Amino acid sequence: MSTPDRRSSVLHRIGLVAAVLLSSMPVAADVATEFVVTRPASVPDDQTLVAEGAVVGRIQTDRRGIFDHRDNLNWLLSTANRLHRTTRESVVRSQLVFATGEPYDPRKLQESERILRSNQFLFDAAIVPVSYRDGVVDIEVVTRDLWSIEPTLSLKRSGGENQTTLGIEDENFLGTGALLGGLYERDLDRRTRLVYFADRQLGTRWLSLAASAADSNDGHRYAFSLGRPFFALETRYAWNVQAVDFKRVDSLYRLGDELVDYEHDERFLDVWGGWSRGLQNGWVRRWRVGIVANDNRFAPPPNGIRAGVVPADRELIYPYVSVTWLEDRFIKTANVQQIARTEDFFLGAQLGLTLGYAGTSLGSDRSAWIIGASAQRGFGRADHKLLLLDAQTRGRIESGRTANGTLSFRARYFHRQSAKWLQSITLSGVRGQRLDLDRPLQLGGDIGLRGYPVRYQSGESRVLFSFEQRYFTDWYPWRVLRVGAAAFVDAGRTFGDNPIGGQSLGWLRSVGVGLRLAPTRGGRKVFHLDVAFPLDGDPSIDSVQISFQGKRGF
Repeated sequence: MSTPDRRSSVLHRIGLVAAVLLSSMPVAADVATEFVVTRPASVPDDQTLVAEGAVVGRIQTDRRGIFDHRDNLNWLLSTANRLHRTTRESVVRSQLVFATGEPYDPRKLQESERILRSNQFLFDAAIVPVSYRDGVVDIEVVTRDLWSIEPTLSLKRSGGENQTTLGIEDENFLGTGALLGGLYERDLDRRTRLVYFADRQLGTRWLSLAASAADSNDGHRYAFSLGRPFFALETRYAWNVQAVDFKRVDSLYRLGDELVDYEHDERFLDVWGGWSRGLQNGWVRRWRVGIVANDNRFAPPPNGIRAGVVPADRELIYPYVSVTWLEDRFIKTANVQQIARTEDFFLGAQLGLTLGYAGTSLGSDRSAWIIGASAQRGFGRADHKLLLLDAQTRGRIESGRTANGTLSFRARYFHRQSAKWLQSITLSGVRGQRLDLDRPLQLGGDIGLRGYPVRYQSGESRVLFSFEQRYFTDWYPWRVLRVGAAAFVDAGRTFGDNPIGGQSLGWLRSVGVGLRLAPTRGGRKVFHLDVAFPLDGDPSIDSVQISFQGKRGF
């Protein structure tokens, strides 16, 4: 079959699948979530409360289970509520940025909502004034739990290779908000067994701990982090200690196939402290001072198979200083990246700068300036058109020349056509300069070019475009699963030659359709069932790629 005939046949099949899939789903009339908390009509509005100098009085919590106890629950749903350990009250209260006796500030209520919603074990959170008398306003904090024990399942076939991830985790261990889990992962690189633990609030204080240990057939990875983050806009100080030790066999790829292996041994340590004056005139400025020690050692593969070029060793030890400016501007919406669930988007401006220096006198194997900069901004309205922009650059300056330099950008555009129809367009790109051999810019199914093998193309730069027509249905099976659908077009390419040989194949395109399954009673993952058809590439790739995996968004 000629290439035009193949493309015509693929597009015809896509059209038929999409038509059948979308026509069978009911249409809803409104963008909403099932979590509704009403403010009593007897309580004045926020402007009046502030003008009258109201202070915060009693703070009460309503910690709801997986299913609302006020509904007429059957025995199965009631049992699920009883088996689940509801989030402890101390965990909820410790994440509030306001307290009894303080002046009433609606901004702090909104920020506390966002902090609570950022917990993966909570479906949603709402904070409302419930009574007002004699200048004192009482506040109610309402949360709804998710079933926190969930399996991790990902089955994906790409380029003739199967990738499987199986595991189980509890995102709210015994109601403490701690994450505990383990998984087994098998892909084209290795087989890995992993256990991990994380708690961003040890006890009732903002002390964050994360630890993991992974053992694979070609090495290991141990990671540890402990610190106090900038958890709120008014946070005045923060600190963190992070350490990583890993050893494994990495690979360089061409057309999705491993051609060269090398042994990679890395030790990483980052210690920093930060301070801020908090929120002033709608802006926050945060400073950080720290030191990094990063030692990378490379060697030929231990078995001698697929031996070839080996990256050069790097040892960088450098102090650094960074500053970030952040604007207080957020919006709340639904049905963008999730289904019938409240979502928070940052629309303010953010600018970050980092500068460090690695010298031989500190133990580095070279002298280099370490530079970094980032910028972010949002525009528009969630109920119509929304544009999110971000860009960053990072790299080293060695002997007056850029080394391992990257300049990246991403633009995300969302157009809400109606209550349940939304277009999503993403354009991203990375420009590299004198990249370290172990950090190539790759493009494939793992980067977002659906339908193609993982790490299919490598080069000095890349660009990726994705268009999705999303549909949010009213179908709500057993009141535990929200259903959506998408038709998509992806296109991307790399620029420059692969460092181990092989030229860019130019533009690669794919089309496809997919189902989106979002559990409303357990976890925040959206499960993707995608059928993708690559339109370009070499003859060795499969004409149809099917994948099922859990992601954090639509």
